[in-house]
Amino acid sequence: MTTRRSFLGRTTAAGVMAGLAASPAAAEDGSGADAGDPAARRGRARDAIVAVNSGMRSHYAALKSDLIAQLSPVLVVQNDARGGRFTLVHDGTQESLHPVGEVFELAKSVSHVPLGVFSIIAPHLSDRVPNVTGADRIDPHDLAMVAFKDTATTGWITPLRQYADTLAAARRQLDQAGIPPEMVVSCARVLDGALSFIEASTAARSFDIRSFEDFSHSVYAGIRTNMRYAAEAQIAGVQGALRTWRARIGEEAWQDLYTVVLSQWATSELNQNSIIIRPCMNPAKVATHLIDLPAAEPLSDPVFVALDNLARIVQDNIAAELVFPSDRTAADALKGPQDLLADEILDQLGAATAYSAPTGAGRGACPVTRRGPASQQAGTAHDL
Repeated sequence: MTTRRSFLGRTTAAGVMAGLAASPAAAEDGSGADAGDPAARRGRARDAIVAVNSGMRSHYAALKSDLIAQLSPVLVVQNDARGGRFTLVHDGTQESLHPVGEVFELAKSVSHVPLGVFSIIAPHLSDRVPNVTGADRIDPHDLAMVAFKDTATTGWITPLRQYADTLAAARRQLDQAGIPPEMVVSCARVLDGALSFIEASTAARSFDIRSFEDFSHSVYAGIRTNMRYAAEAQIAGVQGALRTWRARIGEEAWQDLYTVVLSQWATSELNQNSIIIRPCMNPAKVATHLIDLPAAEPLSDPVFVALDNLARIVQDNIAAELVFPSDRTAADALKGPQDLLADEILDQLGAATAYSAPTGAGRGACPVTRRGPASQQAGTAHDL
């Protein structure tokens, strides 16, 4: 069924009025068949007003669509298990590659073992926080949400044993993987610790938060070593790719490089690839040309998503200065991640002057306090 708003989105205001009344003139002066019906006149009037925004959206989308093809040069980074898929868009061409060496993926794979074990046993944990180190950092409600199965059930045993088979296969072949000797030792430490925990837990048909923490603490040193090797591989691979592309497109073009880093929310702040790329960009433009874009799930077409968002950011950067030439705070809101109504809503809520946007779980308390003028940022999250 066509709704009023979707109908308006596909037609001009004049066309809508013609469809709703005997003639455009009748719609304007209320002399149609329902001229005596105030509700009908109010509905037509509101439809005409809504059509204004529908028209704006149509033209705004057309501008964005045309702008996508003009964007250059653009570096699009899709974070993944291999260190990131990098795509350079330049003068109508695209080149994609995974520049990070395999050591990165191998080090991360073994380092994720405690998370793999946790994911299997977590629903069967007790929903009561025990007296362990850092107990005050565990939210009891979060724990209750994760530990949603009965601790007496043993449905975790079979998948945990199956995961142990996967770990054992990796452990047997570590020496043939061609990785640095120090990393062989660190990976062995992690895998052996996990296999011991699984063997003890499945034999006893029992585990708890304390026993899991004992296991995870015992393998942490190995994980830290793997993290060092992963970071070295990522830095070397990304910087190498950037040097190659910079030389190819030339210094003049590189100074105007846009970079869009796509990631999940959990890695969107201080993202590893953003950290590496930042010093390789024009320092005068990096604050506005390096954009971290969180995405809920892996994207089927990350390059299009990046360019689509970048096109909106770029056109908003210009629109902001022309639409709000006398109000720099409003202009900054239009070109940044602050919603245009944010300050007005905070004012009406009677908030004070030191608002900080929530950055994590448990920080969205009410009431809020008002933040000052938004700093100029490339990026936009408001809904026009």
